[in-house]
Amino acid sequence: MNDSSPRFLQLDLPPWPSADFAEFGEIEAVPLSRIQALTSGYLSRNSVVIPHVTHHEEIDITAFEAFRKELVENTGVKVTLLPFLIKAVASLLARFPKFNASLDQSGKRLIMKKYFHIGVAVDTPSGLLVPVLRDCDRKTPMQLADELAGLSTRAREKGLPMKDMVGGCMSISSLGHIGGTAFTPIINAPEVAILGVTRSQWKPRMGAGGEVDWRLMLPVSLSYDHRVINGVDAARFAASIGAELDALK
Repeated sequence: MNDSSPRFLQLDLPPWPSADFAEFGEIEAVPLSRIQALTSGYLSRNSVVIPHVTHHEEIDITAFEAFRKELVENTGVKVTLLPFLIKAVASLLARFPKFNASLDQSGKRLIMKKYFHIGVAVDTPSGLLVPVLRDCDRKTPMQLADELAGLSTRAREKGLPMKDMVGGCMSISSLGHIGGTAFTPIINAPEVAILGVTRSQWKPRMGAGGEVDWRLMLPVSLSYDHRVINGVDAARFAASIGAELDALK
């Protein structure tokens, strides 16, 4: 470690437990994939070093989802919620500049970025990859959908070079196509925030006249680096996602 590197925590931890698992039953030893082996160290470092806080929010997407479905019907192009979320997050980074920043190696300076690149977690047979979409503020949701589809296909079939996975300002991890109600995504250093998304659900809300009004609610989980971002700003960022989506209609 050179002199310019941050002083990481020196943890006095007990050794990892050693066990003969075959003593308890049949086993099979399967090596980690190359991607899993590479990312495990980064995930461990980020989880221990960054003081994570996760803010959970529900976003009303009832009107937006009606717009999205109508768009699909009119154009014949299947576009999911994710490209719109990418565009919304890029817009919010301009409004909340601390989310579009990174601590330098000394931990004493905040590097404020003037570009808007968004990483998107992609599940591949070899492990998780996070391709970065560049200049998302300058692209339409449809352009982002095409670009994301191409990057995702290459990631799953051939893998991606490192140049396609660096330089992100913030990342999105979407599990909405699978399920879930909330989770705590680990920040992808040197970024200072990551947005987790799970499956939208219809939920009852009280209407203006006291009647039950069913609304489509999107659960989001915003993990942030508490050294850079405070809870009030995180709550405002998460609560603004719905308005940014509606602005794209």
